[in-house]
Amino acid sequence: MAEKYTLNVAGLTRELTRYPVNDKLDIAAFIMFSDVELTVRCAEELLKKVTDFDIILTSEAKGIPLAYEMARQSGKNYVVARKSVKVYMTNPVSVNVKSITTKDEQTLHLGDEKAALIKGKKVLIVDDVISTGESLSAMEQLIEKAGGTVVQACAALAEGDAADRTDIVFLEKLPLFFK
Repeated sequence: MAEKYTLNVAGLTRELTRYPVNDKLDIAAFIMFSDVELTVRCAEELLKKVTDFDIILTSEAKGIPLAYEMARQSGKNYVVARKSVKVYMTNPVSVNVKSITTKDEQTLHLGDEKAALIKGKKVLIVDDVISTGESLSAMEQLIEKAGGTVVQACAALAEGDAADRTDIVFLEKLPLFFK
């Protein structure tokens, strides 16, 4: 049976399953998909902590429910940085990223239509978990390429050393499990 980690966040308790990243490290998988109560509560709590913004940027895919709910509650729009170029994306701006939960390097893309929504705007970066900061850095670069200004980055959880960062907003720390 897989080991579990008990997480308390936004007044809720969830049992997270631990998964190996490699032979020396496990992570507790925080998946907001299908958990509407958790998504709504995390969005409420993060909106109390973040600075003023014009628009939200998240990356595909795990940050989407939280970004959507924060956009819905705040009445502001959100944009998703896609992991592949779609036929409807003209003149995409792209940035490479290597995440702790993904084996291969990925690329984030914004078509010119979505980039135009960011241009000249104060952008709030939203993600489910900030860990190594690689995804965050890639989104910051996309915002810069699109002509926006990053005002803050937030996530439901900060994993490992990310919890020591002073440049992000988060609700709870998620430990790494070293073997």
